[in-house]
Amino acid sequence: MSPTLAASATGPVEPVRVIVVDDQELFRRGLTMLLAAEDDIEVVGEASDGTSAVELATATVPDVILMDVRMPKGSGIEACVSIKQVAPSAKIIMLTVSDEEGDLYDAVKSGASGYLLKDSSIDEVAQAVRVVADGQSLISPSMAVKLIDEFKQMARADRDQVPTPRLTERELEVLRKVAEGLNNREIAKQLFISENTVKNHVRNILEKLQLHSRMEAVMYAVREKLLDI
Repeated sequence: MSPTLAASATGPVEPVRVIVVDDQELFRRGLTMLLAAEDDIEVVGEASDGTSAVELATATVPDVILMDVRMPKGSGIEACVSIKQVAPSAKIIMLTVSDEEGDLYDAVKSGASGYLLKDSSIDEVAQAVRVVADGQSLISPSMAVKLIDEFKQMARADRDQVPTPRLTERELEVLRKVAEGLNNREIAKQLFISENTVKNHVRNILEKLQLHSRMEAVMYAVREKLLDI
């Protein structure tokens, strides 16, 4: 049985509530049907453009949103920014044909927690939904090199002369581990603290640095030379 479906002390875990946003009806309906077949995922709505996506997210407050980048009536990037304001708890995965570095970077800066290409298998998409719902970040392997290249360019760029928010030593340790790609469970094991404590540290780090996602935290870590890439 999938860990997501395992019963906890308080009863069965609720399925991950998802909305699918894409202007191509055939792709959107097909993805919805395939995800609906997963026992631990519930599709609670569909939208065909950025404006409708924001309205639907406001009404349903889903756990995860799968959204195309380029759509009419507001792009996925624009919708991402608005959704983070009206439904900040919703995690957003960009699911797109665009493999351009600019779209990837804009998605991360806008608060997306994942970036997958449409040639991903349904198993990969379903697993991405689970991973992102659990508070992690995920991008297509083919985009990882491009993101690392972006990190390197940021690291070489001149820093803005803005005072850096002060993080505690423990927060810096956690940030470095996040930047190394470790999940909360792995960080907890390495630092000999509870997974709940790691989650609290990550939340505090994002709040202090005014960041939206773990991927933005990685960018920050590289820019501040906290991680050698």
